[in-house]
Amino acid sequence: MKPFDIQRADSLVHASQLCADEQTQPIGGGTNLVDLLKLEVETPGTLVDINRLSMAGIDTMDDGGLRIGALASNTAVAVDERVRADWPVLSRAILAGATQQLRNRATTGGNLCQRTRCYYFTNIDQPCNKRDPGSGCGAIKGVARLHAVLGTSDQCIATYPGDMAVALAALDAQVEIAGDNDRSRVVPVRDFHRLPGDTPWRDNVLEEGEIITGVTLPKPVAGKQIYRKVRERSSYAFALVSVAAVVAVGDEGLIERADLAFGGLAHKPRHDPRIAELLVGKAPDIALFDKAADLLLEDAQGYGENDFKIPLARRTLKAVLGEATGTAS
Repeated sequence: MKPFDIQRADSLVHASQLCADEQTQPIGGGTNLVDLLKLEVETPGTLVDINRLSMAGIDTMDDGGLRIGALASNTAVAVDERVRADWPVLSRAILAGATQQLRNRATTGGNLCQRTRCYYFTNIDQPCNKRDPGSGCGAIKGVARLHAVLGTSDQCIATYPGDMAVALAALDAQVEIAGDNDRSRVVPVRDFHRLPGDTPWRDNVLEEGEIITGVTLPKPVAGKQIYRKVRERSSYAFALVSVAAVVAVGDEGLIERADLAFGGLAHKPRHDPRIAELLVGKAPDIALFDKAADLLLEDAQGYGENDFKIPLARRTLKAVLGEATGTAS
């Protein structure tokens, strides 16, 4: 690990000012960042400890939604009675993730900002355009079993590794962001992460000096919420494919709501609004679910070892839609 300084921010403005330096990073729980420091993947000159800031609350909003502070732990969110009752897909996604010890420490903001677990990214002796721009992408012709099949580029085929953000994308949550000079903005979770394109080192839309302050969930909606994670072992493994779904079927047997997001397939949680447009207003059946899978996977590209993800994603989507609508698959 390379040496670094650490400063403790005493206010949000102070934290934003300190983090405006490109060699400075904020740290909350540190469950991902500390690993990357040890591997020398991340080598900041200064870390800014933001744990003294009052951003750990979970509060009901006037419109019936929920605001989750950026420093709220994953455990606090997953076990919150309001989350379990009204946004259960979020609780299930978090509990499908890391160990209890990590969930106790990991924060909501940090979870959103976690970086890929690509083998080439975490090994500084291997080529990686995300870690070392211009060095190449070793995964494209290398070990790519866990890698993306959607939204890739010739610069990067890494996946976003998290579970929580997939559920937040299905729920259409919003990310609150603060910057220096009291600037603030709100970005939909669906737009927060970036595809690699020609700048794979940019994981998300945060600019220098910007810090996540919270995440807001819209008011509860009717329907069934499901989080299904397909992985190589039953616990503590990253998703090969995951699906977060909020689906409602009306009294007449027609689909009234179908918000879905997918993990393990792309550089960001995958949300395709065309799937909802296809499903809503239709009677659920296997043929319709196949059409939804066709939309999701129409541009899918495997890289040898991860070719299996394409049929796996199809089967998982169809199974989730079948469960959500009570339709036999």
